[in-house]
Amino acid sequence: MNILVADDDLAIRSLVGELLSDEGHNVTLAEDGEDALEKFKSQWHEIVFSDIRMPKMTGIELLAEIKEISEFTQFIIMTSHASVDNSIAALKKGAFDYILKPFEDLDVVIDAANRAMANLSAIREQQHLLNTLSRQNEELGTLNMKFRELAIRDGLTGLFNHRYGENRLAAEVDRARKFKRDLSLLFVDLDHFKHFNDSHGHQAGDDVLHQLGKLMSGAARDSDTVARWGGEEFIVIAPETDKEQACELAEAIRKQVADFAFPFADKQPLGHVSLSVGVATMAQGVDKPEDLLSLADKAVYKAKEAGRNRTVFCQSELDMEDITAEDEE
Repeated sequence: MNILVADDDLAIRSLVGELLSDEGHNVTLAEDGEDALEKFKSQWHEIVFSDIRMPKMTGIELLAEIKEISEFTQFIIMTSHASVDNSIAALKKGAFDYILKPFEDLDVVIDAANRAMANLSAIREQQHLLNTLSRQNEELGTLNMKFRELAIRDGLTGLFNHRYGENRLAAEVDRARKFKRDLSLLFVDLDHFKHFNDSHGHQAGDDVLHQLGKLMSGAARDSDTVARWGGEEFIVIAPETDKEQACELAEAIRKQVADFAFPFADKQPLGHVSLSVGVATMAQGVDKPEDLLSLADKAVYKAKEAGRNRTVFCQSELDMEDITAEDEE
């Protein structure tokens, strides 16, 4: 396997290069982004390891250039804790994964390469199948691209769907647990939505959900993942986010929705369309996706019991905090 390693730190690129060479890979080293791009153009590489901060060309810029040349090259960001937000944004731009440095365990490099090879193998198998089918139907390639998007998107709101959200949450929980990083989850429920549907019809209700998807996407950060969980329920997965930051994000989303001029909003029981938001964070004893979901769900029920249009943080079943009430004091 041809692997390109780009890092302006000689010690890091030499270490990564040696680790991968010992695994039998053909490794090329580059001292910065421009050097890496020139070497990639001269010889195709299946996998690229790149520092995110380099002189002349950043890792994000290198990612964009390489993806223009080779869509399926597996790009792995090497980053410090301080640049994790940028690394998560890189995932949405086509990077396969990121690893944190300094490396707490050198196996993390080998593990990332092995997972990238497995993913590349799966892509190649899929492409082989697509090419075979395309010979029978020239339009299949275009349709397949649409199906890929449909497979992870909710058709009404445009947000990620339940399955994608579930998979993303599991991946982020695993990452947060492994590297002892902050992770928060927002569980969002649209208040009195049945009343809205019964009063104004399902088409008007669908219009509210569609607009809500836009508002939530706009209020969330680039590093967050917003997904429709089902019906009028949504989740926001917030990596590298502690309790205070998560509650601020929840309140920003809640207030933006409350202030938006939805049609018929004044006919709602609260006089406007509103959200109840439950917030939970990774902590001791809370280290599984179902733990976060359970706590955030309990917080939503507490918010509804307190009158709705609120954000409640849940540390445990016996430890809940009404964030909105504190802001109103």
